Amino acid sequence: MSTRPFEGVRILDFTQVLAGPYASYQLALLGADVIKIERRGGEDMRRTPLSREWADRNMASAFVAVNGNKRSLTLDLQKPAAREIIFKLAESADVVMENFRAGVMDRLGFGYQALSAINPRLIYCAISGFGQNGPYSNEAGYDGKIQALSGIMAITGHEEMGPTRAGFAVCDVLSGATGAFAVSSALFQRTHTGRGQFIDVSMLEASLAFLTTQVADYTVAGHRQKQAGNQAISRKVTANLFRAKDSFLLLAVNDEKQYRALMTTIGRVDALDDPRFADWFARKEHETALRAIIEEALQAADSKVWERRLNDAGAPCASIWRVEEVIDHPQLVARGAMQEVDSPWGKLRLMGSGFQMAHGGGRLDKLAPTPGEDTDAVLAELGYDQTAIAGLRADGVV
Repeated sequence: MSTRPFEGVRILDFTQVLAGPYASYQLALLGADVIKIERRGGEDMRRTPLSREWADRNMASAFVAVNGNKRSLTLDLQKPAAREIIFKLAESADVVMENFRAGVMDRLGFGYQALSAINPRLIYCAISGFGQNGPYSNEAGYDGKIQALSGIMAITGHEEMGPTRAGFAVCDVLSGATGAFAVSSALFQRTHTGRGQFIDVSMLEASLAFLTTQVADYTVAGHRQKQAGNQAISRKVTANLFRAKDSFLLLAVNDEKQYRALMTTIGRVDALDDPRFADWFARKEHETALRAIIEEALQAADSKVWERRLNDAGAPCASIWRVEEVIDHPQLVARGAMQEVDSPWGKLRLMGSGFQMAHGGGRLDKLAPTPGEDTDAVLAELGYDQTAIAGLRADGVV
């Protein structure tokens, strides 16, 4: 079995909820030894209210989704003995990751200055809503708040209905992906400098980095974005959502060849010679009429039937797949994108990395840990014997 990119890299993971755990999960999939440091009883994400059954197990689905391959060490960070354990771990760690508000880790005594004094090669990644400095640095950063502030909601949805947030925690996962990329970059840089460093990830800035074309549309061309519903950024009439017989179809028809394939396949070749639709400017001017023609034709079959017909003909599109459907999409099945992991409650299917490598790629080896599942093992690695560990437990340190 091939060695994965981050095998031998140890990460002390103080992160919680989603943005930070998503970041460390990407590195854990790629072989890093991620030690998740939690308060006694575990972090709040273990008990999200979606399912009482899984919350009662301290293993809520959202927690399980982003904490596989990690080890759990529970500590009361207010106790001096816990401070000693953290310092011992920091001596040999490669990376520390946290996503508290700016200054919280410093107040606990585990900030970058304290830990890098012990280990100058340490890479310290702090993910927060707004970064470690600036007038908003002490404000809490939540996904919805960042979606609203970053401009994402201002350009999402339909003008007549008002701003709409994305249907998932987009800013959390974008920030987590940014954090994982930043840590990877710092680890590579350390191979030729020998130096660790502090990484400051702002959720607001990370989100805007993914809106780079929308930012440039304004800063370069002076274009002010507005809500465009389901229309593509190309603003082509045939790159939008259309109603078929049973449901909806998202057309991604953006060039002339694709347009001709669309109109031919839906049986409206006559419209190709209609002067109202002679080019993209004319089609935009007569958008209502063109939409009516397309939707009338699409009533002849269900959306998934059109999806196959049109894609085969060279007119890109997709029907609206639900999550419970797409996880069994033949393309994902063929590539083994969904991974299966054993649990005390049977086998679970989870998403792994969003990419594949020729060798040493991401792999889900084990389920997310129960609270403190690996406490004894981690402490034993630090030199604590069973008597000492029992004493720490009796004192409420672990």
